[in-house]
Amino acid sequence: MKQFKGRVVVPGELTAEAVVSKQGFNCLASFKKALLPLPSGKEAPCDDQNNENIYGVKMAGKALCLPLTIGSTTGGMIIYCVGDMGRLPACMLYSKEVDPVSAAGIILNDVWTDTPMPVIDKLGDEFLDYVQNGMKISIHKDGTVEVF
Repeated sequence: MKQFKGRVVVPGELTAEAVVSKQGFNCLASFKKALLPLPSGKEAPCDDQNNENIYGVKMAGKALCLPLTIGSTTGGMIIYCVGDMGRLPACMLYSKEVDPVSAAGIILNDVWTDTPMPVIDKLGDEFLDYVQNGMKISIHKDGTVEVF
């Protein structure tokens, strides 16, 4: 097990399986299928064909580990809308600093929906180098992230 310490953007405590994007995460491209009507119980996989790390991988309920978010100014609204539909990852863990557009959507999701999604940023490059798909991650309210 290895521990990392980051800055808490939205507090929470949970344990989840890691899904790791080693490149910038495009919210619109990744979540576009999650915005569509889906049959009950069906999860939408990552739909960003330019993200070879997680294309086709289901993200709902997982610990999404990423360096940063990229893409258009719709990113924050996409996060909020996917949260309102109950299809977000369990948490988002940034190795770098969360951008203002995504932070706005993350905070709107926290305030306006019943879908909590803890977010921790500034975990460092070592975090993203260490964590691999399928590893278990526990996060704590103080920004501590344990990877095992």
